[in-house]
Amino acid sequence: MSTFVLKRKRPDEPGVIAKTLFYLVMIIGALVSIFPFYWMFVVATNDKDAAFHIPPLLTPGTHFFDNFSRVLERTDFFRALLNSVVVSSAVTVSVVFLCTLAGYAFAKYEFPFKKVLFVFVIGTMLVPAQLGVLPLYVIMAKLHWIDSYKALIVPAMVNAFGIFWMRQYISSAVHPELLEAGRIDGGGHFRIFWNIAIPVVTPAMGTLAILNFMNVWNDFFWPLVVLKNRENYTIQIALQQLFTNKDGIDFGMIMSATFTATLPLLIVFIFFSRWIIAGLTSGAIKS
Repeated sequence: MSTFVLKRKRPDEPGVIAKTLFYLVMIIGALVSIFPFYWMFVVATNDKDAAFHIPPLLTPGTHFFDNFSRVLERTDFFRALLNSVVVSSAVTVSVVFLCTLAGYAFAKYEFPFKKVLFVFVIGTMLVPAQLGVLPLYVIMAKLHWIDSYKALIVPAMVNAFGIFWMRQYISSAVHPELLEAGRIDGGGHFRIFWNIAIPVVTPAMGTLAILNFMNVWNDFFWPLVVLKNRENYTIQIALQQLFTNKDGIDFGMIMSATFTATLPLLIVFIFFSRWIIAGLTSGAIKS
């Protein structure tokens, strides 16, 4: 005797039409997000007049290497790319470690003026970055750091957003019982931080790392102020040099360079995407 089990639909389960509309909107949103990058690739692989073609070109061409060869003639592209990798990586490692350490202190320790100091840290986020350019430049000049990596790395080694982000995450993710168990086992302050807190907050650290890496990679204003020698240019300054052309703007050349300069960001995002998703959604689910 066969029996049939009827699957009862949950009250909160969306219907077929709702699911179809949801996936349709998601697909359209993904295509809209991808199209600018695809259009950049199309222009990079066609001649310099492709950006003005009517109707717009939608298929890649065969001129990418020709366009990119002109980039190498006008600027030391790969040296600038290496400079950006070094600066972005150094700043990211420093920010992740120091902000996690400071966030841990604000979240799990009690000390005089703790709330006042935290409010002061958050308050620095209200100050426009442009206001600090002149005094920061004077300090860099006094230290003889102008036109060097140190002028880019040291001022960015820690930031208020990173401290706030890690403090909020550690407050909810690292339970006092874990820290107490570490103290009972004879662990010191740094050992408890390194062996107990760090493994728990890895998703938040990954999220902070990719956000900070992208921010430093895309920074244009401060490197433009402190870098004088072409050998020290970051990739954003090198790309800006391509816009100075007596014969008009060569969009094929510019887009080929921009496309190549964007690839490291895509690679970093692909490798760290699961950490980003875990870090950003961790507070949305109650344990």
